[in-house]
Amino acid sequence: MTAEELMWAVVARGHGGSEVLESVRVPVPEPGAGQVRIRVEAATVQPVDLATRSGALVEAGLMAVRERTGIGWDVAGVIDRAGAGVRVFTLGQRVIGLRDLLDVSLGAYAEHLVLDATAVAAAPAGVSAAAAATLPLNGLTALQSLDLLGLAEGDTVLVTGAAGAVGGFAVELADRRGLRVIAQAGPGDETCVRDLGAAWVVGRDVSDLAADVRRLVPGGVDGALDTAGLGVRALAAVRTRGAYVTVVGGSAPLPLRGIRVHQQWISADGAALAELAAMDLTLRVAGVLPFGRAAEAHDRLAAGGLRGRLVLVPSQGVPSLVPSQ
Repeated sequence: MTAEELMWAVVARGHGGSEVLESVRVPVPEPGAGQVRIRVEAATVQPVDLATRSGALVEAGLMAVRERTGIGWDVAGVIDRAGAGVRVFTLGQRVIGLRDLLDVSLGAYAEHLVLDATAVAAAPAGVSAAAAATLPLNGLTALQSLDLLGLAEGDTVLVTGAAGAVGGFAVELADRRGLRVIAQAGPGDETCVRDLGAAWVVGRDVSDLAADVRRLVPGGVDGALDTAGLGVRALAAVRTRGAYVTVVGGSAPLPLRGIRVHQQWISADGAALAELAAMDLTLRVAGVLPFGRAAEAHDRLAAGGLRGRLVLVPSQGVPSLVPSQ
């Protein structure tokens, strides 16, 4: 194969710490009917990437064991090839997209990525590729979770982990829907979540979250979007026959007091992504690193404390990698 027919990608070879991430040369993928190929400009580092790399998703029965696993869900870039039947996008168009298939050999940490056209949307105007790449997974998770809650304008909603990537979008989107938001966040994040639209803020480390919430909303909130996976602690803040949604796998509590309980599982949705891209939402980038420093990015995310997402960008000659000493 010629150099033009090969590309660099970062994959996980087996499972373990960030040291299992490896730079490989692989054939440039070709789009099939209804698909587009994106020349990747930015790919976001997400908690699901760490769970994929560590083997946690295999242990949970969500994907099969494979020798080489693709990493990366979010992408921002430029369409450089389209398969038969694709008429919505044009070559050279800047787009964002989401890979929602877990069990693949190549992910978004690559110089090119093929996605179904239905998983892609025009990139938000006037923002960098790094910023645009932070929208798909976290923005869609927040949007789909709020849809599951099914709340009406004027209702109250508790958002746990409100300063996090999903939580931040959830606060902003809930406020735009006319919901009254109680954000759970640390003292250093109060200004941030209020700027995103929170009406009230309760502490992240309070001993009785439900009591604090019910002091603000006697009887309990109409719904809770639990991005922190608090389970029954967040459920206790919800009124009888209210609604609760968690985005953390395995943390859904029993549906006590007639509360509707849902586990949100993300799905790619280009139409919804296009709506999000047009909303001028707050896009937070915690840092930008080259693909060759993907292992470092994984370790930084695992250490916690980030606000916004780390983003990887293609770099010539890629290799490097190592961390997890």
